Amino acid sequence: MPHFVIDCSAGILKQRSPEEIILSVHDTAEATKLFRDGDIKVRIRPYEYYTAGRTQDDFIHVFGYIMQGRNTEQKADLSKRIITQLKKMFPDVPVISMNVMDFEKDTYCNRNLVD
Repeated sequence: MPHFVIDCSAGILKQRSPEEIILSVHDTAEATKLFRDGDIKVRIRPYEYYTAGRTQDDFIHVFGYIMQGRNTEQKADLSKRIITQLKKMFPDVPVISMNVMDFEKDTYCNRNLVD
């Protein structure tokens, strides 16, 4: 159920393959034991055109969308683990960040929930 959407500069994909980045974020999220095995979804959106503080410096930002029910400490730990892993993979990238947002159970819907 959790979705991790990685926004990044296109230059990031010249340093590491999309598959390697996706697997790394997936495995790091899975290691937290906050999610059921097989439910984690990760995707990358590279940008060719952007500004990062009026520069063209490479950047990575992960948007984590998870079902409500985890506490602040669990969400902070998830963010720190993923950022730590990405920092190891990309030691020269000046901006690596993440935020976690909750889906509300009452308003979430997918195809399996509709008759």
